[in-house]
Amino acid sequence: MYNRVRRRKVAEINVVPYIDVMLVLLIIFMVTAPLITQGVKVELPKAESEPLSEDSKPPLVASVDADGKYYISEGTGKNKLVTGEQLEIEVAAALMLDPEKPVVVNGDGAVSYDAVVQLMVLLQKAGVPSVGLMTDSPEQ
Repeated sequence: MYNRVRRRKVAEINVVPYIDVMLVLLIIFMVTAPLITQGVKVELPKAESEPLSEDSKPPLVASVDADGKYYISEGTGKNKLVTGEQLEIEVAAALMLDPEKPVVVNGDGAVSYDAVVQLMVLLQKAGVPSVGLMTDSPEQ
C-alpha cells in the first residue's frame, strides 16, 4: 500500500514577536535620545594649545566683555559692538561666504560662565560647526 515516511517535527522558534519588540524599542530610543542630550557642543583640543599658523585664514573673533556685551571682528579688524541677533546674522553671513573660516571666542576673565555659554549658543544657531577658545599665555 502506501509507504509512509515518518517525519520528525522540528521545534521552531517564532521570532516575529521579538522583532516587533526590537522595533518598538528602537523607536523609543530614537525619540528619547535627542531629548536627553543638552548643552553646547564644543570640540576640545587633542593636544596642547598652539597659536594659529601664519598661513591660516584670519579667524572670525566673537568676544564678550565683563559687562556681557558682544563684539565681532574679522582677523585683525577692529571690534564692532553688536547685539546677539546682529552677531548671529553676521557670523552666518561670513560662513556663507567662506564655510571654512575659523571662529574663535574671546571672553573676558571676569565675565560669567553663562555669558560665554550664551555666546556659544548664538554661534551654534548661526551654523558654526566648531569653536575655538582664545587664551593668553600664562607667562604674560
